[in-house]
Amino acid sequence: MDAAYRLKTKIDQNEPIEDPMIYLEQSQIVKKYEQQENLSALGKIFALVGLAEIPYASQLPVTQSLIQYVEKTIATSDGFSYTGKAEDIVPCYNAMLLEAYVRLGLGQKLSAQRALMWIKNYQLFERNQTTSWTGRGICQHGGCLRKTPCYIGIGKTVRALITYQKMVDQTDPQVKKMIADGVMYMEKHQWFKRLSNGQPISAHITENMFPQGYVLSLTDLIYIASHTPDLDQEALHPLIKLLKMKQTKTKGWKNEYIYRYNGYQPFSMRRQDCPWITEIVLQFIHTNSLKSF
Repeated sequence: MDAAYRLKTKIDQNEPIEDPMIYLEQSQIVKKYEQQENLSALGKIFALVGLAEIPYASQLPVTQSLIQYVEKTIATSDGFSYTGKAEDIVPCYNAMLLEAYVRLGLGQKLSAQRALMWIKNYQLFERNQTTSWTGRGICQHGGCLRKTPCYIGIGKTVRALITYQKMVDQTDPQVKKMIADGVMYMEKHQWFKRLSNGQPISAHITENMFPQGYVLSLTDLIYIASHTPDLDQEALHPLIKLLKMKQTKTKGWKNEYIYRYNGYQPFSMRRQDCPWITEIVLQFIHTNSLKSF
């Protein structure tokens, strides 16, 4: 088990930690991030999103360097843009970077608050609505906010808002409503199914993945569901069935999809259970009082 996850476990169990940096210095995951070179803008985004999952990673020089890059190049006056141009802001990358900032203790930083404000002002959580955002980015990549809003963008945004609510502000009524609207939309789709034919909405949405990347994965869906009480149990059934099928003989869950992009670093390979994913699934089981696993 990687030292970064051992550190996370100690924190979760409120065990005393003399020096968290010792764990990070021993972490093979951290070492791999530190060894990455010549990353593109997207690669740096994926690296920061991954590092944000590790406790105390904000203190690492590699993380500080990435934050400085995002502040200088990716953050705009309207939100996070993967090109650095406000007109190219798209829901998925804006949300992933907002969540990364929150996890790194930067949720109140101006750039993060601008990303949150973009969501509040322009994100759609239902079909046949119109956003007032006019940037060209939302019209590319298949169309992020057209009559049928991009499901990946909705999922990533709901996930980021849940993390923001948990770690920064539990009282914001607009964040609470957006989460509820987003979850309701996802429940209509039984979380991962197209309304038209019941097939998976997007590639890899039925596969576990950690840390998160551009695709919306089963792990993202489980994370959202694990932090949402009183879910529609009928809509939840396909997710439960999928998780039961994927449980290993050792009662865990594996990393199934390895995103291939320079800067993205999987926390475990496919050969053995992934403790990061297994923890999220167990939280989901606990939240929904599922005793049949």
